[in-house]
Amino acid sequence: MDQTTLALAQAIGLRVRQKRQSRRWTLGQLADAAGISRRMVVNVEQGAANPSVGTLLRISDALGIGLPVLVEAPQVDSVKVIRHGDGSTLWSSETGGRGVLVAGTEPPDVVELWDWTLAPADHYVSDAHTAGTKELLQVQRGAITVDVAGQSVVLDAGDAVTFPGDVAHSYANPGRQPARFSMAVFEPGVGSGLRPEAPSA
Repeated sequence: MDQTTLALAQAIGLRVRQKRQSRRWTLGQLADAAGISRRMVVNVEQGAANPSVGTLLRISDALGIGLPVLVEAPQVDSVKVIRHGDGSTLWSSETGGRGVLVAGTEPPDVVELWDWTLAPADHYVSDAHTAGTKELLQVQRGAITVDVAGQSVVLDAGDAVTFPGDVAHSYANPGRQPARFSMAVFEPGVGSGLRPEAPSA
């Protein structure tokens, strides 16, 4: 891990440990609640892992805090300013692609704002998020293919799409030029116990 990634991993680890301890949970209890291994929780808390976005979502959902609270620096003011370059890079590819969580709100109704860049041939696969999650994205540059539960759509610069985030989905750049898109994720009822029921299969 480079120094920036290491610093973020250590900050996330500290927040996970603090939130877990405030609930008086053991490592095993958090692992069970998040559906991940105890070893992964240990690695995350020690800042020794660079966990996937999916793993971070499982942990933040289990703790009832939402992903932005887990990865952003705490602020006291009601107006939060995130300067250019200060977002949290939570995914990167070997070819230069990256997913940056730019800003987000606190529970119970969490909204995340992302800035994504996909290098040529990049492909990001996301697990289904919690029930009721919605995603909106708009392509700023290039073209991407979005696959939602087996339905694929191709989006060019300026095109936008909305879809349920509580099903498996992915984003890909099949072109020869980098593609960039903005994405908003709405996750209702985090930590409130009032989440919508999962859609029936």
